[in-house]
Amino acid sequence: MPELRRDPVIGRWVIISTERSKRPDQFASALVEKEELAPGERCPFCEGNEDMTLPEIYAIRRPGEPPNGPGWESRVIPSISPLLQIEGNLDRHGHGMYDLMNARGAHEIVVEAPRHIEEAELSREQVGRSVNVILDRIQDLEKDRDIKYVLVFKNYGKAAGGGHIRHARTQIIGTPVNLKRIKEELEGTKAYFDYKDRCVFCDMIKQELQAGKRVVAESKYFVALAAFASRFPFETWILPKEHSCDFYKVDRKKIPDFTELTMTVIAKMRKVIGNFPFNFILHTAPFRRDSGKRGYWETIESDYHWHFEILPMLTRVAGFEWGSGFYINPLPPEDACKAVRDAQVTI
Repeated sequence: MPELRRDPVIGRWVIISTERSKRPDQFASALVEKEELAPGERCPFCEGNEDMTLPEIYAIRRPGEPPNGPGWESRVIPSISPLLQIEGNLDRHGHGMYDLMNARGAHEIVVEAPRHIEEAELSREQVGRSVNVILDRIQDLEKDRDIKYVLVFKNYGKAAGGGHIRHARTQIIGTPVNLKRIKEELEGTKAYFDYKDRCVFCDMIKQELQAGKRVVAESKYFVALAAFASRFPFETWILPKEHSCDFYKVDRKKIPDFTELTMTVIAKMRKVIGNFPFNFILHTAPFRRDSGKRGYWETIESDYHWHFEILPMLTRVAGFEWGSGFYINPLPPEDACKAVRDAQVTI
């Protein structure tokens, strides 16, 4: 019989559809398509093609190498088709009952390697460098008082919104409003904290580590969990074991540990289901500049817990999901967890 599961953070319901159940290895057909560049097409993210991008915002370069040319290890550039733009002002205004503002913010691309390689080919050093660059960029964007929230994400494969060029990169978007999904988490975590005086994510980590059924992997400072109410097959969350609401304040000495765990988990998932399309998304607390705010702002330091979500795009969201807000997952997270945990890999 299908099973309904409630997400303990935001209260979203998920159907674990045993009637449509599949084995973990049956998702290997949803592979990322082969990259196909047009004849003569150059990759704008490769070293030597810097003339194809807008001037860089930030870069880690070899000593003496000038900006906007070769000689870099990691490079941050503005998106050539930005969702939000750094120029101008917000100009908040109304039109009758409707609220409007200019799409001011930031949309940046972190190019993670000068050579044309995919995400799976990045080394530990390159991944760790990318994480540190992202931390630097969030800290810089915090200085812009119009930016309320910074979303960090990776789209890999067309099914996950990635482009036809698969040069390893991550996107950073700074928004002038707090995101609806984050607000839902903030409201859910505050409600739990008000009732139990504890962080829901900390309780989740403690219970999952004791039970073990949904622990995909763990390291000294971080843990990877198969979400109890998984929306998608193999959905996995990576969380710090120690309570923290702000990702950009993480102790940088812990970055190698985070890098190792993340790379191991994704490698194990690829061992089971192949080179799968996925979204990799950071959920962290919004910037807090106005200490007098009430509501979920009052306890955010104590009740919110940053985390990354790995969302494999192996099934399609259709009319029922859009109409109901429910998700249908044909693979119990416990089965997915066991398959991934047992996979033997070397990174």
